[in-house]
Amino acid sequence: MFKIPRKSQVPVKKYFSNFMDWLVEDANLGFFTFKEMTRSFSWLLDAPLSFATSLFSIGFLEGQGSQAVQILPPLSWIAVIAMVIAMGHYARDWKLAAFIGGCFLYLAIFGQWDSAMVTLASIVIAVPFGVIGGLLLAVAAYRSPTFEKCISPVLDLMQTIPVFAYLVPILFLFGFGPVAAMIATIIYAMPPMTRIAIMSLKGVPSELTDFGNMAGCTKRQLMWKVLVPSATPGLMVGVNQVIMLSLNMVIIASMIGAGGLGYDVLSSLRRLDIGGGLEAGVGIVVLAIALDRLSQAFATRPDPIHSDTSQTFMHRHPWTITVAVIAVVTLFLGMIMPPIQSYPASMELGVGTSLAEFVKWINVNYFDALEGYKTFVLVYFMVPVKLVLLKMPWAWTILLLSVGAWQLGGVRLLALTLALSLFILATGMWEKAMITVYLCGVSVIIACAFGIPIGIAAAENQRFGRIVQVVIDTLQTLPSFVYLIPVVMLFKVGDFSAMVAVVLYAIAPAVRYATHGIKQIPPALIEAGVTSGCTKRQLLFKIKLPLALPEILLGLNQTIMLALSMLVITALVGTRDLGQEVYIALTKADTGRGLVAGLSIAFIAIIADRMIAAGSKKAKQRLGIG
Repeated sequence: MFKIPRKSQVPVKKYFSNFMDWLVEDANLGFFTFKEMTRSFSWLLDAPLSFATSLFSIGFLEGQGSQAVQILPPLSWIAVIAMVIAMGHYARDWKLAAFIGGCFLYLAIFGQWDSAMVTLASIVIAVPFGVIGGLLLAVAAYRSPTFEKCISPVLDLMQTIPVFAYLVPILFLFGFGPVAAMIATIIYAMPPMTRIAIMSLKGVPSELTDFGNMAGCTKRQLMWKVLVPSATPGLMVGVNQVIMLSLNMVIIASMIGAGGLGYDVLSSLRRLDIGGGLEAGVGIVVLAIALDRLSQAFATRPDPIHSDTSQTFMHRHPWTITVAVIAVVTLFLGMIMPPIQSYPASMELGVGTSLAEFVKWINVNYFDALEGYKTFVLVYFMVPVKLVLLKMPWAWTILLLSVGAWQLGGVRLLALTLALSLFILATGMWEKAMITVYLCGVSVIIACAFGIPIGIAAAENQRFGRIVQVVIDTLQTLPSFVYLIPVVMLFKVGDFSAMVAVVLYAIAPAVRYATHGIKQIPPALIEAGVTSGCTKRQLLFKIKLPLALPEILLGLNQTIMLALSMLVITALVGTRDLGQEVYIALTKADTGRGLVAGLSIAFIAIIADRMIAAGSKKAKQRLGIG
């Protein structure tokens, strides 16, 4: 009852591997093979990516390989900064323009410019593909409820299967290089755009739809001239999410040839160069914050005021003319004066050494305290949880899960939970799955134990809330790989280091949703509690927390999702869970092993997601706020 016999296991890994081999080697679509089709698609994507890379990074070349000669340099650092300043001013005001310009100037001053431009080139191509693809899927789902039901589980899998799991088939189908990395980025970043776009289209007032029908609009005109423009604010939120998720992919994409800031972080991690890794990681954060603020500004930008059409093009588009002039002038001056083209290396600053020394100082002066804390948590919390999950018979575990699913969501949730659990069992991943549940579970408990009180305090105190907002923004934009470098330096490899890295990465939604849940409580209810003589403690525990419970549960859901997505990365520090299976499959190019382990992680995430959603629904019904 503790382990399923090896002979009874279903060889799903072998089926996946054989299917991929057939696709790559034998699948024929008539005039061309499946491999030729994917490589043609890769070639088509390579054209815009090569142009963007030439424009921002390497310049326009003539010839191939070592024989290539640069015939035109890339945009100068001055021209790029002028361009983002112009975009910031156009989107909002001078304050935003100065902030975004300062972020890009930081990249130049601190020696991250060249790598940042490689990353920016991939982002400016991947984001439009992710946005357009997500929007087209949303339009089809809006028009056809059947199609929406069909793509919903696909979107679930795209969001929950670790990226590592589908890097191997992408490599098989599209080859190694920046294009394959961009395709992986698009797959990872597209689902949120699709979901937000569907919700935004459905949220358009029915009066507008009726007005469009009365005006004689065709279905196409109604969609693209009425519904999509009306849903623009929500769609821009989706664009923002695509940008942030694309930047979150830069390190993983660097494993299959993307280069840029992600490659700098990855190479520093391999050398245990904490200073270099943190420096490149901060560069990604700065770039992410700049693009995030810019996209948010475009999302909230008011409708433009139509100017007099009799004005000249120069009067109507002063910023476009200014940026074009700066680009041309710096292009020619840069050939004579190199510092105008590229920021001079002699003027660059570095913080990597200082960051490394700071971590070293903590390690030297607080080693005993850190080691004591680590031992206490391992002995009295983590190890007992691990032993319980590993020693419990699989039949009992599935029975308890099934009973919980039935109580929360009825027969449908029971059937889903049972089917997904049996898949994990039948494929021989049960033990690895229990280690994954243990590591994810203890990380989520600790993240919520710290995050929910911090979120409540941030909602109660505006000044503290602003400080927390900055910290959470940094934690969410800092690439997950970057957490591993200082954590390993302080705590060495093992489950504890993995747990600390997961908590740092996954704590943000616990804080954000707790804050949102407290803030959205109607003031009238708070006033009613005060007039009834409630103390601050009674207000919090008798009124605020019960009413904020649905939002807190949603934060728990998102914390679990982020924790599971981080487990593949923590495999680098010695965990023996499903994340390690996926990572090993990537290094060995074992498609079947990677997909089975990735699906197992996805199924754990889906079970947790559905059960928490059902619990949240019940909580809302009991509170009468659903």
